[in-house]
Amino acid sequence: MSTRRPAVAGLFYPADPAQLAADVARHLSEAVQPHEPGSPPKAVIAPHAGYAYSGPVAGSAFSAAAHHRGEVERVVLLGPSHRVPVDGLAVPRDDVFETPLGGVPLDRPAIEAALALPQVVESDAAHREEHSLEVQLPFLQEVLGPFHLVPFSVGQARAEEVAEVLDLLWGGPETLVVISSDLSHYHDYDAARDLDAATTRAIESLDPGCLGEQSACGRIPVSGLLLTARRRGLAVRTLDIRSSGDTAGTRDRVVGYGAWSLA
Repeated sequence: MSTRRPAVAGLFYPADPAQLAADVARHLSEAVQPHEPGSPPKAVIAPHAGYAYSGPVAGSAFSAAAHHRGEVERVVLLGPSHRVPVDGLAVPRDDVFETPLGGVPLDRPAIEAALALPQVVESDAAHREEHSLEVQLPFLQEVLGPFHLVPFSVGQARAEEVAEVLDLLWGGPETLVVISSDLSHYHDYDAARDLDAATTRAIESLDPGCLGEQSACGRIPVSGLLLTARRRGLAVRTLDIRSSGDTAGTRDRVVGYGAWSLA
């Protein structure tokens, strides 16, 4: 059995399991808009920076699924490939993704089904050092308990190609879709706030055509989700919009973070 080891434990989040669990629980408990019990979200969008910066906003995103522990059995997780060029959407050959909180088994039958699509390729290299997917896992482990994972590192792809993958794996209430994306990068605080407000409007209106290259590093997977959500009649709820200037950084060069749920 092949296992992907954590690449950014001790860098983006604590490597100590007890400290990691405590940090995740704190971020979840401090969610800006705690989710009420009811229908679980079908999808969430969450940021992927170091927890000191984006952890509070990620807590707002994942609190939306906190009432449904044990109901969600599979997570389809998509994030941008930061380190390795990818033509399409890359899946790994691994069987398990490990974090300090334990191993997350991969849904190999779902991965094999996705590989039947021409835009899906195998690449361990695209996953080995990628943080955009890894940092979501401790939150998912804390919120959901045991689940199976279908991870995609997304490179050069069209929104329609992402939407086709999501449609294939959409499933029912047992499947949660998670899109990993930060927002604007390295603008001053006020400029970032304006850019992120425009991105928020695009997401709330399910309009991927209004997302530009400066909108979000995960613009492509976000766009694919918006196409699918629009076709399926989902509604978007904005949970939290902040930047590193609000959490743990200065305000001269900030990165924007957002949290949304779709149901």
